[in-house]
Amino acid sequence: MTTENAIGSAPGTGANQVFNRPAAVTRSLLGYGPLAGACYLASGLAQALTRDGFDLRRHDLSLLANGPLGWIHILTLMLTGLITVASAIGVFRALPRGRATTWAASLLAAYGLALVAAGVFVADPMNGFPVGTPDGPPTEVTPHGVLHIAAGGVGFAALVAAAFVLARFFARTSRRGWAWASLGAGLVVLAGFLGVATGSASSLAVLGLWIGVVTGWGWIAAVCIHLYRRTPHPRQPSDPAA
Repeated sequence: MTTENAIGSAPGTGANQVFNRPAAVTRSLLGYGPLAGACYLASGLAQALTRDGFDLRRHDLSLLANGPLGWIHILTLMLTGLITVASAIGVFRALPRGRATTWAASLLAAYGLALVAAGVFVADPMNGFPVGTPDGPPTEVTPHGVLHIAAGGVGFAALVAAAFVLARFFARTSRRGWAWASLGAGLVVLAGFLGVATGSASSLAVLGLWIGVVTGWGWIAAVCIHLYRRTPHPRQPSDPAA
Protein backbone atom coordinates (compact mmCIF):
# COMPACT_ATOMS: atom_id res chain seq x y z
CA MET A 1 0.00 0.00 0.00
CA THR A 2 1.41 3.40 -0.96
CA THR A 3 1.60 6.33 1.41
CA GLU A 4 -0.99 8.19 -0.70
CA ASN A 5 -3.51 5.35 -0.40
CA ALA A 6 -2.90 5.02 3.33
CA ILE A 7 -3.68 8.69 3.91
CA GLY A 8 -6.62 8.85 1.53
CA SER A 9 -8.54 5.81 2.67
CA ALA A 10 -11.06 5.47 5.47
CA PRO A 11 -10.14 2.93 8.14
CA GLY A 12 -11.73 -0.41 7.37
CA THR A 13 -13.29 0.66 4.04
CA GLY A 14 -10.41 1.27 1.65
CA ALA A 15 -12.42 4.04 -0.02
CA ASN A 16 -10.46 7.07 -1.18
CA GLN A 17 -11.40 10.31 0.56
CA VAL A 18 -11.04 14.00 -0.15
CA PHE A 19 -10.54 16.43 2.73
CA ASN A 20 -12.90 19.43 2.52
CA ARG A 21 -11.03 22.09 4.50
CA PRO A 22 -13.75 24.81 4.27
CA ALA A 23 -16.33 22.38 5.65
CA ALA A 24 -13.97 21.42 8.48
CA VAL A 25 -13.44 25.07 9.41
CA THR A 26 -17.18 25.78 9.30
CA ARG A 27 -18.04 22.82 11.51
CA SER A 28 -15.29 23.78 13.94
CA LEU A 29 -16.60 27.34 14.25
CA LEU A 30 -20.19 26.13 14.71
CA GLY A 31 -18.97 23.94 17.56
CA TYR A 32 -18.29 27.09 19.54
CA GLY A 33 -22.02 27.84 19.73
CA PRO A 34 -22.88 25.25 22.40
CA LEU A 35 -19.54 25.91 24.11
CA ALA A 36 -20.33 29.60 24.60
CA GLY A 37 -23.53 29.01 26.54
CA ALA A 38 -22.04 26.16 28.55
CA CYS A 39 -19.06 28.33 29.52
CA TYR A 40 -21.22 31.29 30.57
CA LEU A 41 -23.81 29.35 32.53
CA ALA A 42 -21.41 26.93 34.22
CA SER A 43 -19.08 29.69 35.33
CA GLY A 44 -21.94 31.98 36.36
CA LEU A 45 -23.73 29.36 38.41
CA ALA A 46 -20.53 28.18 40.08
CA GLN A 47 -19.78 31.73 41.17
CA ALA A 48 -23.37 32.47 42.16
CA LEU A 49 -23.45 29.46 44.47
CA THR A 50 -20.10 30.15 46.11
CA ARG A 51 -19.76 33.94 46.35
CA ASP A 52 -20.72 35.35 49.76
CA GLY A 53 -23.84 37.47 49.69
CA PHE A 54 -24.93 36.56 46.17
CA ASP A 55 -28.58 35.56 45.90
CA LEU A 56 -29.86 34.07 42.65
CA ARG A 57 -33.35 35.33 43.53
CA ARG A 58 -32.26 38.97 43.76
CA HIS A 59 -29.05 39.44 41.80
CA ASP A 60 -28.26 39.12 38.13
CA LEU A 61 -24.94 37.62 37.11
CA SER A 62 -23.48 40.95 36.02
CA LEU A 63 -22.95 41.90 39.65
CA LEU A 64 -20.44 39.05 40.01
CA ALA A 65 -17.89 41.26 38.25
CA ASN A 66 -17.57 43.24 41.49
CA GLY A 67 -15.46 42.36 44.53
CA PRO A 68 -12.09 40.61 44.93
CA LEU A 69 -13.14 37.67 42.74
CA GLY A 70 -14.86 39.82 40.14
CA TRP A 71 -12.08 39.12 37.63
CA ILE A 72 -13.51 35.63 37.18
CA HIS A 73 -16.79 36.89 35.80
CA ILE A 74 -15.05 39.60 33.79
CA LEU A 75 -12.93 36.92 32.13
CA THR A 76 -16.04 34.76 31.63
CA LEU A 77 -17.86 37.58 29.83
CA MET A 78 -14.94 38.39 27.57
CA LEU A 79 -14.11 34.78 26.74
CA THR A 80 -17.76 33.89 26.13
CA GLY A 81 -18.15 36.93 23.90
CA LEU A 82 -15.19 35.97 21.72
CA ILE A 83 -16.45 32.38 21.47
CA THR A 84 -19.84 33.71 20.39
CA VAL A 85 -18.20 35.79 17.66
CA ALA A 86 -16.47 32.64 16.41
CA SER A 87 -19.80 30.80 16.26
CA ALA A 88 -21.33 33.75 14.37
CA ILE A 89 -18.64 33.35 11.70
CA GLY A 90 -19.60 29.67 11.51
CA VAL A 91 -23.25 30.60 11.00
CA PHE A 92 -22.24 32.97 8.19
CA ARG A 93 -20.24 30.23 6.49
CA ALA A 94 -22.92 27.56 6.93
CA LEU A 95 -25.93 29.47 5.58
CA PRO A 96 -26.45 30.32 1.89
CA ARG A 97 -25.23 33.79 0.94
CA GLY A 98 -27.85 36.51 1.19
CA ARG A 99 -29.04 39.43 3.26
CA ALA A 100 -30.59 37.20 5.91
CA THR A 101 -27.31 35.36 6.41
CA THR A 102 -25.32 38.58 6.62
CA TRP A 103 -27.75 40.13 9.10
CA ALA A 104 -28.08 37.04 11.29
CA ALA A 105 -24.33 36.47 11.53
CA SER A 106 -23.62 40.17 12.10
CA LEU A 107 -26.21 40.40 14.88
CA LEU A 108 -24.84 37.31 16.61
CA ALA A 109 -21.34 38.77 16.36
CA ALA A 110 -22.67 42.03 17.82
CA TYR A 111 -24.09 40.06 20.75
CA GLY A 112 -20.68 38.51 21.32
CA LEU A 113 -18.92 41.87 21.18
CA ALA A 114 -21.48 43.31 23.59
CA LEU A 115 -20.56 40.57 26.06
CA VAL A 116 -16.91 41.58 25.75
CA ALA A 117 -17.88 45.21 26.37
CA ALA A 118 -19.97 44.17 29.38
CA GLY A 119 -16.82 42.56 30.80
CA VAL A 120 -14.72 45.65 30.18
CA PHE A 121 -17.28 48.00 31.74
CA VAL A 122 -18.27 46.55 35.11
CA ALA A 123 -21.78 46.92 36.55
CA ASP A 124 -22.19 49.16 39.58
CA PRO A 125 -22.65 47.36 42.93
CA MET A 126 -26.27 47.29 44.09
CA ASN A 127 -28.91 45.38 46.04
CA GLY A 128 -26.49 44.40 48.79
CA PHE A 129 -23.83 42.85 46.56
CA PRO A 130 -20.92 42.68 47.11
CA VAL A 131 -21.26 42.28 50.87
CA GLY A 132 -21.40 45.70 52.50
CA THR A 133 -23.16 47.38 49.58
CA PRO A 134 -26.38 49.17 50.61
CA ASP A 135 -29.62 47.56 49.51
CA GLY A 136 -31.43 49.06 46.56
CA PRO A 137 -30.18 50.87 43.43
CA PRO A 138 -26.52 51.91 43.09
CA THR A 139 -25.53 54.65 45.51
CA GLU A 140 -23.35 56.12 42.76
CA VAL A 141 -23.89 55.69 39.04
CA THR A 142 -20.48 55.52 37.38
CA PRO A 143 -19.59 55.85 33.67
CA HIS A 144 -18.57 52.18 33.74
CA GLY A 145 -21.98 51.23 35.11
CA VAL A 146 -23.79 53.24 32.43
CA LEU A 147 -21.69 51.68 29.66
CA HIS A 148 -22.34 48.23 31.12
CA ILE A 149 -26.09 48.81 30.90
CA ALA A 150 -25.69 50.14 27.35
CA ALA A 151 -23.68 47.06 26.35
CA GLY A 152 -26.34 44.82 27.84
CA GLY A 153 -29.10 46.64 25.97
CA VAL A 154 -27.26 46.44 22.65
CA GLY A 155 -26.40 42.79 23.22
CA PHE A 156 -29.91 41.66 24.06
CA ALA A 157 -31.36 43.69 21.19
CA ALA A 158 -28.89 42.09 18.77
CA LEU A 159 -29.69 38.59 20.02
CA VAL A 160 -33.44 39.15 19.73
CA ALA A 161 -33.05 40.60 16.24
CA ALA A 162 -30.87 37.66 15.17
CA ALA A 163 -33.57 35.24 16.34
CA PHE A 164 -36.23 37.14 14.38
CA VAL A 165 -34.08 37.30 11.23
CA LEU A 166 -33.45 33.56 11.32
CA ALA A 167 -37.12 32.92 12.09
CA ARG A 168 -38.00 34.64 8.82
CA PHE A 169 -35.21 32.82 6.98
CA PHE A 170 -36.38 29.43 8.23
CA ALA A 171 -39.99 30.25 7.32
CA ARG A 172 -38.97 31.18 3.77
CA THR A 173 -37.03 27.92 3.42
CA SER A 174 -39.98 25.81 4.64
CA ARG A 175 -38.45 24.90 7.99
CA ARG A 176 -41.45 25.99 10.01
CA GLY A 177 -40.43 24.21 13.21
CA TRP A 178 -37.18 26.17 13.32
CA ALA A 179 -39.03 29.34 12.34
CA TRP A 180 -41.46 29.08 15.27
CA ALA A 181 -38.69 28.05 17.67
CA SER A 182 -36.56 31.04 16.68
CA LEU A 183 -39.50 33.42 16.96
CA GLY A 184 -40.42 32.03 20.38
CA ALA A 185 -36.82 32.23 21.61
CA GLY A 186 -36.57 35.84 20.51
CA LEU A 187 -39.78 36.77 22.33
CA VAL A 188 -38.67 35.04 25.54
CA VAL A 189 -35.29 36.80 25.50
CA LEU A 190 -37.01 40.13 24.83
CA ALA A 191 -39.47 39.66 27.69
CA GLY A 192 -36.68 38.67 30.08
CA PHE A 193 -34.65 41.75 29.27
CA LEU A 194 -37.59 44.15 29.43
CA GLY A 195 -38.43 42.84 32.89
CA VAL A 196 -35.15 44.10 34.36
CA ALA A 197 -34.83 47.09 32.01
CA THR A 198 -37.72 48.68 33.87
CA GLY A 199 -35.46 48.86 36.92
CA SER A 200 -37.33 46.18 38.83
CA ALA A 201 -35.22 44.06 41.20
CA SER A 202 -38.07 41.75 42.17
CA SER A 203 -37.56 38.00 42.26
CA LEU A 204 -39.99 37.66 39.34
CA ALA A 205 -37.96 40.07 37.18
CA VAL A 206 -34.70 38.29 38.01
CA LEU A 207 -36.30 34.92 37.25
CA GLY A 208 -37.54 36.28 33.93
CA LEU A 209 -34.04 37.43 33.06
CA TRP A 210 -32.65 34.00 33.93
CA ILE A 211 -35.22 32.34 31.68
CA GLY A 212 -34.35 34.75 28.89
CA VAL A 213 -30.61 34.21 29.24
CA VAL A 214 -30.88 30.41 29.29
CA THR A 215 -33.30 30.47 26.35
CA GLY A 216 -30.95 32.67 24.35
CA TRP A 217 -27.95 30.42 24.90
CA GLY A 218 -30.06 27.34 24.22
CA TRP A 219 -31.26 28.81 20.93
CA ILE A 220 -27.73 29.68 19.80
CA ALA A 221 -26.55 26.17 20.67
CA ALA A 222 -29.49 24.54 18.87
CA VAL A 223 -29.03 26.60 15.69
CA CYS A 224 -25.30 25.88 15.59
CA ILE A 225 -25.86 22.15 16.11
CA HIS A 226 -28.53 22.17 13.38
CA LEU A 227 -26.20 23.90 10.91
CA TYR A 228 -23.30 21.66 11.98
CA ARG A 229 -25.29 18.59 11.02
CA ARG A 230 -26.24 20.12 7.66
CA THR A 231 -22.65 21.02 6.81
CA PRO A 232 -20.95 18.26 4.77
CA HIS A 233 -18.49 16.08 6.62
CA PRO A 234 -14.97 17.25 5.78
CA ARG A 235 -13.93 13.77 4.72
CA GLN A 236 -16.00 12.65 1.76
CA PRO A 237 -15.37 9.69 -0.57
CA SER A 238 -13.68 10.86 -3.74
CA ASP A 239 -15.33 10.38 -7.11
CA PRO A 240 -13.78 7.26 -8.68
CA ALA A 241 -14.42 8.72 -12.14
CA ALA A 242 -12.56 11.94 -11.32
